[in-house]
Order: sequence, then C-alpha cells, then structure tokens
Amino acid sequence: MSSTMLLASRRLTPLLRTSQSFPLLRHYLKTDTGVTQNASGRKIKKLMVANRGEIAIRIFRACTEMNIRTVAIYSEQDKMQMHRQKADESYLIGKSLPPVAAYLNIPEIIQLALRNDVEAIHPGYGFLSERSEFAQACADAGIIFIGPPANVVKRMGDKVEARQAAINANVSVVPGSPGPITSSEEAVEFCKQYGLPVILKAAYGGGGRGMRVVRKLEDIKQNFELASSEALAAFGNGAMFIEKFIERPRHIEVQILGDKYGNVVHLYERDCSVQRRHQKLVEIAPAPSLDPTIRKSLLSDAVRLASSVDYENAGTVEFLYDQTTGRYYFIEVNARLQVEHTVTEEITGVDLVRSQIRLAEGRSLSDLNLSQDKIEPHGFAIQCRITTEDPAKQFQPDSGRIEVFQSGEGMGIRVDSASAFAGAIISPYYDSLLVKIIARASNFRLAAKKMLRSLAEFRIHGVKTNIPFLMNVIKHEQFLSGIVDTNFIDEHPDLFDLPPAKQRAQKLLRYIGNIMINGPSTMLATQLPPSDIEPKVPTISYANHIPRGWRNMLLEKGPVEFSKAIRSHPHLLITDTTMRDAHQSLLATRVRTFDLLRIGPYLAYQMPQLFSIENWGGATFDVSMRFLHECPWERLEQLRNIIPNIPFQMLLRGANAVGYKNYPDNIIYKFCEVAVKNGIDIFRIFDSLNYLPNLLMGMDAVGTAGGVVEGSICYSGDLANPKLDKYNLQYYMDLTDQLVKAGTHILGIKDMAGLLKPNAARILLSAIRDRYPDIPIHLHTHDTAGAGVACLLAAAESGVDIVDVAVDSMSGLTSQPSMGALVACLKHTDTDTGLSSEDVSTYSAYWEQTRSLYAPFECTTTMRSGNADVYENQIPGGQYTNLQFQSYSLGLGDQFENVKRKYTEANQLLGDIIKVTPSSKIVGDLAQFMVQNGLTAQQVLDQAEELSFPSSVIEFFSGEIGFPYGGFPEPLRTKIMRGQKVKTERVGSHMEPFDFDKLAKQLKEKFKRDFDERDLLSAALYPKVFNEFEEFRKIYGPVDRLPTRMFFVGPKIAEEFPVDLETGKMLHIKTLAVGELTKAGEREVFFEMNGQLRSILISDKEATKSISFHPKALKGVKGSIGSPMPGELVTINVKEGDVVEKGQKLATLSAMKMEMSITSPIAGCVKKIHISSGMKVSGDDLLFDIE
Repeated sequence: MSSTMLLASRRLTPLLRTSQSFPLLRHYLKTDTGVTQNASGRKIKKLMVANRGEIAIRIFRACTEMNIRTVAIYSEQDKMQMHRQKADESYLIGKSLPPVAAYLNIPEIIQLALRNDVEAIHPGYGFLSERSEFAQACADAGIIFIGPPANVVKRMGDKVEARQAAINANVSVVPGSPGPITSSEEAVEFCKQYGLPVILKAAYGGGGRGMRVVRKLEDIKQNFELASSEALAAFGNGAMFIEKFIERPRHIEVQILGDKYGNVVHLYERDCSVQRRHQKLVEIAPAPSLDPTIRKSLLSDAVRLASSVDYENAGTVEFLYDQTTGRYYFIEVNARLQVEHTVTEEITGVDLVRSQIRLAEGRSLSDLNLSQDKIEPHGFAIQCRITTEDPAKQFQPDSGRIEVFQSGEGMGIRVDSASAFAGAIISPYYDSLLVKIIARASNFRLAAKKMLRSLAEFRIHGVKTNIPFLMNVIKHEQFLSGIVDTNFIDEHPDLFDLPPAKQRAQKLLRYIGNIMINGPSTMLATQLPPSDIEPKVPTISYANHIPRGWRNMLLEKGPVEFSKAIRSHPHLLITDTTMRDAHQSLLATRVRTFDLLRIGPYLAYQMPQLFSIENWGGATFDVSMRFLHECPWERLEQLRNIIPNIPFQMLLRGANAVGYKNYPDNIIYKFCEVAVKNGIDIFRIFDSLNYLPNLLMGMDAVGTAGGVVEGSICYSGDLANPKLDKYNLQYYMDLTDQLVKAGTHILGIKDMAGLLKPNAARILLSAIRDRYPDIPIHLHTHDTAGAGVACLLAAAESGVDIVDVAVDSMSGLTSQPSMGALVACLKHTDTDTGLSSEDVSTYSAYWEQTRSLYAPFECTTTMRSGNADVYENQIPGGQYTNLQFQSYSLGLGDQFENVKRKYTEANQLLGDIIKVTPSSKIVGDLAQFMVQNGLTAQQVLDQAEELSFPSSVIEFFSGEIGFPYGGFPEPLRTKIMRGQKVKTERVGSHMEPFDFDKLAKQLKEKFKRDFDERDLLSAALYPKVFNEFEEFRKIYGPVDRLPTRMFFVGPKIAEEFPVDLETGKMLHIKTLAVGELTKAGEREVFFEMNGQLRSILISDKEATKSISFHPKALKGVKGSIGSPMPGELVTINVKEGDVVEKGQKLATLSAMKMEMSITSPIAGCVKKIHISSGMKVSGDDLLFDIE
C-alpha cells in the first residue's frame, strides 16, 4: 500500500464501522493514487500558503501527504502562531504594516515566493483568495495559483458580473443593483424603487463581512458606511452591492470542482442556514430534509453555471431557498475553498485541498477518478465553528491568552485548528475562528449527538468562546428537525440562555497564584503563619446509621412538644458553641466551612446527645462573605446535610436580623422563613438594648417561620450587688414575664461578657424557675474572668436546663467555658450530661490542631489569659479580642488597658447600656475615639457640641437601634444631636416593605444570572458586601474548597495538595514555579493540575504601581463608557464639550474585521475623551466620560 493510501485508510478508520461506508472508502482510495498524470501537467514540489491560521495548516497537511515542501508567511503579530511552525519554511511579511495589510501585500508575497523557489501559491480563504489581481500576479510570475484563473476570479468576485452570468445560464437571481454602488445615496434610490428590506453586500468579498440588512430607510446611511468600511478593511475595496432581501430563506450552497478541460462536477450541497450577522456558525452536509426535486435542480444549476464560465478548481455556488414558495435564487459564487469544505469531504471522501492542487497541476477530473456517477454522499456531517466571541454580548470578539485548552475528540469527530493550545495568544486583529469541529455519522441526529458530546468535552479558559451557544443550537429541537432558516438564531432567544461557565479549577488556580504574588486576600491580624500540619480527623464508622438526636424529636413533635421534652429531661443539656461564638471570641470569626465540614460527621455519629450546635448567625454571616469569601447559606446547607440529627441554633439580633442596623420587617420575616427552610431549628432572639418591641417582632418572625423561639434577655451589671441597682432582679423578672407572655418556647439568658457570677446565677435562675416551672431555661456565658464553669455548675443546681460550652481547645479566655471540664464535673451526678469525656477529648484534639491553622488571628498573640477586670469594663467576649486587635491596628496596642478604662467611661456616658452587638460596638467606637483624641469623660460632656463623634454614636442617640432602659442620658443626647430629628418608635415599623423583586432584577442585570431567595436576603442585608462577594467569586471561584493554609497564605513551591471540588471530583494541584516580571507587570505562575501543566498570568500589584495603564470604565456608572471589546478605534465622532443624545454614535471600533458603533447610553455632555483615532484598546478600557 502506498503512503498516501495508508494515510487515507488511517484517517477513515471510523468509517469502517458501518457497511454503507465501504463504497465511500473504496472511492477515496481510488482518488488521486498517483497512477495517472496528465502529460501536460506540472508536478508541484514547493507550495506557499498566502494565509494564516487553521486553513494554512489544513493545506500544509495535505501537501505533506503529497510530499510537497511547504512555505508559510506570517505577520509581526503572528510570529507566535502555530501555522508558521507547521510549514517546512516560514517568512515574515509586511514588516511595520497593519496586521491585515501584511497578508494583502501582493508584491512582497510574489517576491518572497520567487526568491524561495516557490512553484505554487494556495490563497486559502479570505485575504487574497478572491482577488483576481493576486491570481494574475501569480500567473505573471510563472507561479501556479491554486484556484480558478484570474479572469474567472474577477468575474465571479464581482457580484454584478456573477449575477449576469447566472442570468445568462438561466439560473434564477434576486432583484439587485445593476452594478457596484459607492454611496449611500445610490442605495436610497434602489430602496425607493424596489422597496424594503434590502441587503448590502461587499461587492468584492464574502464571508459575512461588509454585509448589513436594512429595514428602515433612515438606517441606510449608517449601515452603508459601516458595511463599506468593513469591506474596505477586509477586501481592500469598499464598493457595495445591494439587492432585495429574501425573508426566512434556507442558505444552500453547492460544492463544485472543475478541471482545465471543461469538466465540472458537484460534490453535493451544504446547508449553512445557522448564521448570525450573515456569518455561518453551523454547516451541514448534505442539507437535511431537502426536497429531492429541489436538490436535483440546485445541483444541476450550479454545474451549468460553473460550466458556462469555464470554471476551474474548487468553488461554491450559493443559493437562497424560499421554503414558502419552493423557489431558490442564486446569490454568489465563492471562487475559492470554503471554511465549511470539511463537511463535504466527510460525506464524499474527497480531499478537496489535494484535489485543488492536482487540478492546478493540470490533472483532469477523470485522472482523479472524480466522475459525477462515482461521487455519492454517505451519512451526514456537521461543522461547528468555535470562535472567541461572547454570545451574551452580541458575539463581541474576545482576545487574550488561552490558559487552558482541552479538545473534544473521539470516534466520528474531526478537529481542524491552528493556535488552539494553552499559552496561545488570540489577537484582536484577525478572524475570531479558533477551532472547527466536524462530526460525522450515518444519520443527522447521531451526528448531532456526537457534536454535542465533543463540544461538552472542550475546556477553553482565558478567552470567551461561543461553545455554550453552539451546544444550545445543536440540541435545539428545531435544529434537530433538519429544517432551519437564516432567522433561526434571531427567532430563538432561548439559544442565549447560557449557563454560566464554571471554570472552577482555573479560577482557584488564579486565586492561589494571586496569593503567591500579591499576598493574602484577607488581612491577617498577626505575624504568625498558619501551621503546616494537616489536622487529623477522628475516624468514625459510616457503616452505622446516624443515631437519633434531639432534632429527630423536634421534627416529629414540633416546637411546643419539643419544649416540654426539654423540661422533662432529667439531665443537663449541652449546646456546643465551637462552630460560632467560640471562634468569634478567639479567632476573630475566621474559622472556615472547610474545617467545620471535616469534623461535622464526628458530632453526628459520636455526640448525638448534644442539645444543639450553635453554628450560624451573628458575626459569622457577614464575615463569611466579607473575609472568607464563602456563602453563609451554603455553609448552613452543607452542615445540615452531614449533621441531620442535632438541632442547629443561630443568633438573631431581633430587628437587626444578622446585620448591624434596622431593616424593614418583611426582611426579618423572610430571613427567618428561609433560615428554617435551610436547616436552622432554634433561634436565640435578642436585642442589644433589651428593647422589647424589637425582641417581640423577632420572636414573632421566628414563630411564624416554624422555628423554635428562644427569646433571650441580655445580662449586664451584677445582680448580687445591691449597690448596682439599675439592672436588678425586678428588671430581669419583668422582661421574663413579657417574653413568656409572648410565647417563647425557651427562655434564654445571654451573658455576653461573662458577668454572671455563681451567686447571681443562683438568684436569677431560682427566681425564674420558681415563677415559671414549665419554661426551659438556656444559659449562655463567657469565661473571660475564668469563673465560667463555676457559674454553670451553680446554674445547674438552680434549675437551668441547657448551658452553652465550647470544646476544651476552643474554650476559656473570652470564649465559653470548657465542655470537658463541665462534663467531668457533672459525672455521676443528677445532672450528668451523658457525654463521654473520651469523645470530648477526641473532638478537642481535632480543634487543637485546627486552631493552629488560624494563627494569623490567634487572640493569644496579645491576650495571654482571662482577666477579672471584665466585671468592671463589661466588654463582651466576642468583642474583647476584636477590640484588642483593633487597638493594635490603630497603633494603640500599648494603650489597651487605657482603652478598657475608656470603655467603662464610654459606657457610663451612654447611660450604662446593655452591651452586645450592635450596642457594644457603639461603646467600643466611643472608647477608641476618646483614646485617640485624649479625651476624658468630662471633656466629652463639655465639648459634645463641637466634637465630631463616630457615626455609630450619633445613630444610637437618634434612636436608630432602639431605646435603652432608663432613657438616653441628657444633656449629652441634646448636645450630640444638635437639633437633628430623633426616632420615637421602633424604626422598622415605619419602614416601607423591601422590594425583593426589584433587587432580583437589579442583580440579574448586573451579574447576568438568576439569584435565589438566599442570595436576595444576603444582598438585602449587606448590599455592598454581597456585591463584592459576587465579584470575587466570579473571578476566583469556590475558594471555600481550598485547604485553610492554602486559602490564607497559599502553597509553597513544589507543594502538592488535593482540592475536593464536589463529590467525585478531586483536583490534585502542585505549584511548580513563579516567572519573572513581564513588561506588562505580570508574573506567570506555573502549576501541575491532575498531571497537566497549567499556568496563570498574575498582575504584580507592587510592581505595577510604577507602570502606567489606561483607565477602566467604572462599573455601574452609565456615563463611564468602556470599550465593549478589544480593538482599534477607527473614527471618533464627537469632541469634548459636545452635547449628545441617548443612542447617538460616539465612535467606531474595529476588531477581528468587525466594526461596531459605540453609542451613548445616556443624554448629556461629553466631559472627557480618553482615546484617539487609531488607538488600540482592551475590553472595558475607558473611552468617554459623559455627564
């Protein structure tokens, strides 16, 4: 077997799977075997391709199979492109010329060919392929032009002459202008004579460039100018042709081949109806569901027309087929190879490029064994063009660097590409075509399935592509029916329902690379690095069923019966705060979902006796988005999935929900509803001032949602000290009466600073128990003074039902008392917790190791022990460490003792208020203000009318967060408010209901995706934080999947670590190296991911401080107009100071041979122009400021 036959047999191996493919294979092997050759022929030994990209490579491959030496040309912009590497020789052309002009420089190309003994030139498609002067220049130089003779190229390239040739050959044509037109006035006259709509076409080129459909007379001028400019840029001639536009046609084209001896054959038709902007996206051969009579007539007309003009070599005769009338019309002849020639090759087995070369050598069709009776179509083939365009932005071209490229291959799939590889640079100067995929099968639907599978396998990151759109097309039922027209895309907006690209792995690599180059994404509070250890997760037996827990009872019985079961339980119940308040107090609320999920199953299996797990609400809600870049709702959902048997408990700040201000009531009700739906069982509801209206509203919201209501009283002062009589027993009993009356299921005592001494605990709890023997009591305290366990033991003796503790390694200091200590102390007593000390120790060991990962936030850096002075300053545990860190960050670390004293003074200035978020923050802000400004309490009182107080202090005195027990202190309030209006009632009761539908529309418009009710609540509570969180995730992906050390400080070079993306999807990442700084201020970070090399370019923020960059348009500011795509400014139509209307044209942008009008989104004045004509811009570069 000859080498040519062997290559052919290998290439067609998949065809052997079906019996109908054998005739095709036999025909293919008999074609061009080299057995015969026309005596007058000239065998080509060296061939140049005057083109670039995938078509150049396609031709080189055919030449290599034919033992022809190949020569490539390339522009300065293409020096790194693959086509020059595929040739035996390659030469730079068009030095210092514009990118497209380099490939249009006929004299230089001819000279280069002659200088290097080139015998033949193949023009490919586009560029010079339909320029008759190029074909003539080749002939004049004695170089074989692989295509029709110059006179045929000229005649067929002139749409007017081609039209006349069709008329002469008795082929139907569409009414059109008798010759090229060069002005919009001529176009207007044609429209007046023949009516609208019309289509403007480049008179000397095709491919959809220089083409516009016009339906309104007033749009002629602008569209003519744009189309003419495009044609001039693409083909070197801006002349236009105008004709009547046929509505809803099918675009059918016929492939022809002709030899030098007057013989012409067709290779059947292609359906190219799936188009946008008159550019083909999907091509099919043969045309499915085409009437056989129509097919026969089309093919006959195409051959007759070609024969009538003595057509030679490959060409395509294009028709519009009007399905409503059954008539078809000739539109043009493409005197060249087409982009979609591949589908014809797949169904006929004829190598069109090889045939072109042999025909140019002088072979006859019979020499190539190409007679009409031997050419038969077998099966169906579909081609999709993957382009670097964004369908969501009207197919705007994208450019940049391909970071990841993985193709979809396999049986029945052919991939033709050029610079489709990781690291390839996609420039804005040329066509956006990246890859052609051709799927072949025995029937149309099977070919579509193969295509869909191939598209799904592709992974292209770094530039936008149209793959999601193509997948929507291929699986659309109308497409699968085989009958679509050129309006298909326009009439099916559902094709643009594009799922957001995940690209999770690449985004995570970008995050890791950014950490390695620019440092942590969240500010670290200490100089201590995270530990290198990987905490050991306790082993459990998953073979056993998860034991029943208190949540099982709650779900079965409901909140009321659940409450009764608590009171009838004989032992002390335990709430574990490790997953929320403990790390808020010790580690600045920075513990990540990653570490919670690892230990969650252990709690479910080994510690089902726990009454509840406090793992949500409070500061964890906003901190998770703000600093940890993870969704609090996802944390809740994931924990609920692995711990289904233990109730989850959250902290609800009454009318503040999980925020720091008042919200409309409907937000609070909706929040509670969704929280219950997602797994929260028990709500500890409190108000930072014990302001009853706020408390009652929160309780009602929880009750309405079906949650367990734990109305809570915030404890302050010292109940056992008769000298401190503001917050006395009567005060607490009055509040208790109100909460019980309101229907609380559990009564919570929230001692947020650890002020409740053992004796006070006995007094308070005994009094409550005596008055309300049936109400469960739940006590929460902190261990700041070191007396926490003693307080809980006293409470256990006094009738408390549930107490809060943290596991040993996360307890003490400003956290909760020790779980292990309490469990041990109550062993073998009537209040034995039922928890195993061994299980608690195992649980503690995990957190002891895990805590070392959070060394950058470790409170023990500045706080070595608890301090009994908390009884004086009354700083809440959750605030104590944050206040300490804040003092250090403000340079007041050496004055922290003074800060604590000022905290006490500030509290008294504010009226000795209840202190818990957000009221505690107000006291803290005032204390820091006093320290920074060196103020005493008296000075604050004396100078209150002149001082610029923190905004939180002003909001407090305005009544914004509620009303303190005993009222606001005067005259301080009057001095601070300075005549401003103050609140007199609960703020939320007068707020308009929040419009969630409006928010959903705003978010969808901004982020181009739908948001669920959880997202809407996050955005309603924290608008700025949520927007920043969404922007971050859009760039960096699910960073919550990263191991904790990797998240905070990134990996070391050569370190390998796993990332569990989802069940059954594990990434193995290894960092390899960091590159040198580029001129653009970037560094390349190299990784190995799942054994494959990946790299990411990261901007070095420190280095770029000294590099000048073009400003970017401001997102969300309508008058800040950015470039919609990378490209070059062709014209600027306004000047600074001009007044413009909404929609008025400001400039014309050119990219990838497409021109786009930049219009003003608003009416206003052009304040500043940031660009100049001919300037190259990147996507989102600022063009105009309009106000």
